[in-house]
Formats: sequence, C-alpha cells, structure tokens
Amino acid sequence: MARKQPKIKVMLADDHAVVRSGIRLFLEDTLDIQVVAEAEDGAEARALIEQLQPDVAILDIQMPHSSGIEVTRWLRTNYPHIGVLVLTSYDDDPYVTAVLQAGANGFILKTASPEDIVKAVRDVHEGASVLDPAVAHKLLLQIARRQEEQGPTYESLTERERDVITLVAKGHTNKAIGVQLGISDRTVQGHLAHIFGKLQAGSRTEAVMKAVSLGWLPADIVDL
Repeated sequence: MARKQPKIKVMLADDHAVVRSGIRLFLEDTLDIQVVAEAEDGAEARALIEQLQPDVAILDIQMPHSSGIEVTRWLRTNYPHIGVLVLTSYDDDPYVTAVLQAGANGFILKTASPEDIVKAVRDVHEGASVLDPAVAHKLLLQIARRQEEQGPTYESLTERERDVITLVAKGHTNKAIGVQLGISDRTVQGHLAHIFGKLQAGSRTEAVMKAVSLGWLPADIVDL
C-alpha cells in the first residue's frame, strides 16, 4: 500500500481578510495543500512562521508592521528552506525587482487564475521558480535597459554553470538538475551560489532573467 504524501503546509499573509478567505478556499479545495495559518500583517506572519514552520509562505507586498519584502529577507536569513511565494496586485518594476532581490521563490499577481496560483504553490514547494508571465517581459526590458546604461559588468559563466542555469530556466528543481547532470544536490547549490554572485542576483528567477537579457539563454527556453 502506497504511503500517503503529506500535505503542503501553507502560511497565508495578507492584510485583507476577504482576500485571505478567497485564496484559502481554492487552495484547500485541492487534496495536497493545507493552509495552517493566516496572518494580517508582517509581524504576525513572522511569529506564525517561527511557530509552525510551514513549507510555503504566501506573502502580500504591502502589509502593516513589516512588508512582504522585509519578511522575505528575514525568511531567507533565518529559514532558507521555507518557500516564499509573493502574491500581490503590484506589478511595478521596483516591486518586482525588490521581491526577487530579497530572495522570493515566486512572484505571481492576484489576477492569476486559481489554477495558476495552486500550481505556483506546488512549484515553489518543489524548489522551482515562479514568475507571473504578465511581469516577465517587463522585467526583461528593465534589466536590459539597466545593462545598456551601466555597460557589461557580469563575469561569464562556466560551461557547467550554463548547464545549471539552463535547467533552472526550464523549471527544474535542484534535485532534478543533479540527476540530469550526474552531480549531487549540494554541488548544484554550489553552482547556483556562484551564478548568483556573478549575476548579482538574489533569486533563481532574477538570475534566469539576467542570463536571458545578456543573451546567454534564449527567451523561449524560460518556463518559470
């Protein structure tokens, strides 16, 4: 008899109760996701995360007492194993950049379909990156514009690092990348750390976007 898979434990933080209620409803309509707590501000989100250790934290950007960006930075410092999905109404370039630099695993708009949000939670839990298609193009243009202004300042990737970032762009997790390349998860993590440093990126998604804008990856390969 197959062992039952544990549910993905989610902590949901948004300062609007109606929004939290709606998101919770369709997340828990699945068989594999459980919302273990709700927070109405950033301070409460931190406390609940410390107490419950969820698998994924879904955060709004604009919240009282601590923004979603601040909570993301705190999570990356204290609980790097917890997936972070920012679910927001804001698609302005500064917000997107700040979220990705803070180290969020995913950025998706509240206008996305319930199915897309559910998929984003699963992808983040698996270690993949998620970027709403509505903001991906804008982000690429912003990065390209900044590079034109600043000039080439990025160190080239090694052949193996290019292999890794290519598989990241295709949506593969560290484990899947390790299997395909015949290396360990730890080695994949080491390559990613070097890639982040060279591209001055705070997240997998930002690294992929920069690699595409530099012409190191074709845009049509991206499946975040």
